[in-house]
Amino acid sequence: METHNLTVKQLYCCLLLSIFVIISFQASSSEPETHYHEFVIQAKPVRRLCRTHNTITVNGLFPGPTLEVRDGDTLVIKAINNARYNVTLHWHGVRQLRNPWADGPDRVTQCPIQPGRSYTYRFTIENQEGTLWWHAHSRWLRATVYGALIIHPKLGSPYSFPMPIREIPILLGEWWVRNPMDVLRLADFTGAAPNVSDAYTINGQPGDLYRCSKQETVRFPVDPGETILLRVINSAMNQELFFAVANHILTVVAVDAACTMPFATSFIMIAPGQTTNVLLTADQTPGHYYMAAHAYNSANAPFDNTTTTAILEYKSAPCNANKGKSSTPIFPQLPGFNDTNSAIAFTSSLRSPSKVNVPLQIDENLFFTVGFGLINCTNPNSPRCQGPNGTRFAASINNVSFVLPTRNSLMQAYYQGQPGVFTTDFPPVPPVKFDYTGNVSRGLWQPVKATKLYKLKFGAKVQIVFQDTSIVTVEDHPMHLHGHNFAVVGSGFGNFNPQTDPAKFNLINPPYRNTIGNPPGGWVAIRFVADNPGIWLLHCHLDSHLNWGLAMAFLVENGVGNLQSVQPPPLDLPQC
Repeated sequence: METHNLTVKQLYCCLLLSIFVIISFQASSSEPETHYHEFVIQAKPVRRLCRTHNTITVNGLFPGPTLEVRDGDTLVIKAINNARYNVTLHWHGVRQLRNPWADGPDRVTQCPIQPGRSYTYRFTIENQEGTLWWHAHSRWLRATVYGALIIHPKLGSPYSFPMPIREIPILLGEWWVRNPMDVLRLADFTGAAPNVSDAYTINGQPGDLYRCSKQETVRFPVDPGETILLRVINSAMNQELFFAVANHILTVVAVDAACTMPFATSFIMIAPGQTTNVLLTADQTPGHYYMAAHAYNSANAPFDNTTTTAILEYKSAPCNANKGKSSTPIFPQLPGFNDTNSAIAFTSSLRSPSKVNVPLQIDENLFFTVGFGLINCTNPNSPRCQGPNGTRFAASINNVSFVLPTRNSLMQAYYQGQPGVFTTDFPPVPPVKFDYTGNVSRGLWQPVKATKLYKLKFGAKVQIVFQDTSIVTVEDHPMHLHGHNFAVVGSGFGNFNPQTDPAKFNLINPPYRNTIGNPPGGWVAIRFVADNPGIWLLHCHLDSHLNWGLAMAFLVENGVGNLQSVQPPPLDLPQC
């Protein structure tokens, strides 16, 4: 009897110890982690479309490495520049609270990392989860220097939708046969629009429809009946895209790392900078189905009208009797290149899954015209004036074409108190009121080149209405705000009417985003709280437009105390 009691006590103690170990392990494993990475930026021979040229890559990969973290984790990424160009890296959509030093846009929050130098980005993910991405933010290096950034919920925190066992990042991109930096350099010289891309890509590969590309077409095997999560990222430089999977319905569950009310669609429209999470169930007859993407072109301008493909292949799909080859994949029905109605119908379907905290009382009511311009030349026949009618292309917000500084970055100059680098008199409304989407007088086509910022007090509740103009051509401009997410409260065609349009705003469950486009020839309204001190770039994510000056920056002042103030810069911050 005594022996039996002793055995029971031993078993009881072992059980308690086991429970304690399990609880301790769970507690320790739920602690935030620090992830260390080394990103070596270097040229590597890459062959696409029958030609090989030295392509700027990260760790020899194109696209670059996928980063996977959890909400609350810290990333420490040493960027080593072994390329021949200056470079910076941007962690697109990461809030970077109080830490503009890790945001990355060249000459805005840092000077570039020069060839042969390095810089370590250190930042923490705070209350964010979903699909984001990272990319170069210096000139046109973004064409090949990019990758996915996947943020999982904290351990023990559920997903907002039934999370499938398998997920696939889908990175849509553009490819030039020429060196993209040479394409940009030629456009800078002539003042004309840059040459359009030669191909679109899915995970770096053009796909079956391009020359010398069939063998490398990306394939995604699936089991019949399984559901997978596609994390779709538009990494393209200059083109909004339609994306679809033949015969399969896509259920949208998140955009820009913010959950949405799920809805089913046969296609998505996704602009450069945006991400979209969709669930796909392999519920069709076992076979081979193309994933495909082609342009949504909202402007009266040349564009790349090719189509990139990958293949969703059922593991149980039969092969042709002819040499065991698989059958020709089924092609999806994509909207037409200029199908604005389909593009707007898709974006209008996005809603937050529940009521969100939208700012109702506005402190800063801003009205920003966005669009093109032309710089007149004294000698229209000059090789440097190859834009329309002997001009040079430009772009602007409120008639200010943004000029990046050269002596220092904006943030470093502000922190160091260096005068003469920028001014804080960016206009809150257009200097001249006109019929923005009508027949605009040629006297209003030439913007002013300047480096102007707009100052916001910490905690200010901000509304911005982005109004497209018909100068040169109307276009959907995907505007990206660094350091903040925003609620998209309304949009429409034509000129925004401040008396009647706000009554139609969705202030209950609008979608939250970090990048949003206006309808071509129309407007879109966003609201956010300026709760992140520092200097934050706002720009069109079509990189040719950014290069022409379609940008500005907000200077969000420090609030009260350390938790509302910019943290000191790191010691290895690059200097100009």
